[in-house]
Amino acid sequence: MSRKVVRSSKFRHVFGQALKADQCYDDIRISQMTWDSNFCSVNPKFVAMIVDASGGGAFIVLPLSKTGRIDMSLPTVCGHTGPVLDIEFCPHNDNIIASGSEDCSVMIWEIPDGGLISPLKDPAVKLDGHSKRVGILSWHPTAHNVLMSAGCDNVVILWNVVHGEAVVRIDSVHTDLIYSACWNRNGSQILTSCKDKKLRVLDPRKGSVICEKDKPHEGSRPVRAVFVSDGKILTTGFSRMSERQVALWDPKNFGEPLTLQELDTSSGVLLPFFDPDTGIVYLCGKGDSSIRYFEVTDEAPYVHYLSMYSSKESQKGMGYMPKRGLEVNKCEIARFYKLHERKCEPIVMTVPRKSDLFQEDLYPDTIGPEPSVEADDWFSGKNGEPILISLKDGFVATTKNKEFKVIKSLMATTSSSLSNRQSDSAALQNEVKELREMVEQLTQRVSELESNKMTNGNCGCF
Repeated sequence: MSRKVVRSSKFRHVFGQALKADQCYDDIRISQMTWDSNFCSVNPKFVAMIVDASGGGAFIVLPLSKTGRIDMSLPTVCGHTGPVLDIEFCPHNDNIIASGSEDCSVMIWEIPDGGLISPLKDPAVKLDGHSKRVGILSWHPTAHNVLMSAGCDNVVILWNVVHGEAVVRIDSVHTDLIYSACWNRNGSQILTSCKDKKLRVLDPRKGSVICEKDKPHEGSRPVRAVFVSDGKILTTGFSRMSERQVALWDPKNFGEPLTLQELDTSSGVLLPFFDPDTGIVYLCGKGDSSIRYFEVTDEAPYVHYLSMYSSKESQKGMGYMPKRGLEVNKCEIARFYKLHERKCEPIVMTVPRKSDLFQEDLYPDTIGPEPSVEADDWFSGKNGEPILISLKDGFVATTKNKEFKVIKSLMATTSSSLSNRQSDSAALQNEVKELREMVEQLTQRVSELESNKMTNGNCGCF
């Protein structure tokens, strides 16, 4: 692949820079699981990382400001009975995070502002529906409280999280392990890649295949796929000779790729992160020590190599900050959270500009935290376009995060939490009763002392 960049682009000089040691998160035992997920999720409030845990699975959630050495005794989210494989923050509520595990369950957690002060063992919602481990989670981009999960049982489930129920179950489409699953921009389509060497675009509510491509990459290693601009699809995979490749496809004409480029001969799966505002796709390989970035345009060869961020240490996972969490006054267009063996290191991607003014060409209106449609309406067939916000004055939450309310009467999983609450209530009543008895005893004792005092006083008069 030619590396001579002669075309004009405002992103030609994008460069990556790791933050200083005191702005990293140190002494964290990152999970040793050999699973090809990000192992990290981040939003403007928190960063979450899957960690090693004995006797089950756990992940930690830290406020972004809690940098430096992390205490080993820091409380974790530890409700799963098997290792955690994937985590993802809700795009519409920064305090809600979903986790999928080897114990075949999906759990929804509510993180208090300021982070955890004690271990979190009881989820807000537990979603049971998979028969094998759950390795892929993805929240709907525009519908409130809609979550997609994919498991090793080759099943994709769409959940209405508030009701705690599986509304759509796609179990007859994939014949083998699902490698990746993601939504398009407004959540009207799902894109999956599978071990059966097929790329599929699905109608999420009907569970039917809109179109599919057989063998997007000739190799047998895992394929990853994401939607990019104008409904096109970018895939990463391997050739027959195990060379890593990146390709761009038009679903309207799946016959031949718009472009297919070979990158190198490394063995790690390339995780693609696409920024719809700038048209840049970042490729992060698990086990690599670099991040490549390309610009996706409408002109041939469509995927243009920009540059590469390199470091000495390999990455075990990667978190990607939403656009509303970036520092616009520093011309920051992306921020990654790179997981090492024992730490998390933020990496900032910057476009060098001399002016301190807001750069409107770098920051068009971007997707905000407000959902445009409720879960019930979306499952009924209503689509909603993303609600955009301006970053000119830096993102400020003008509306309070929607309160996460679970309709417990419709959930089979709330019986345990209900019994816990009842036992807590009984314990509280016992405490109140004991306190009343103590007050009565004290009152009685005081009256006895006063009567004795009066008696002694009378004796002293004679």
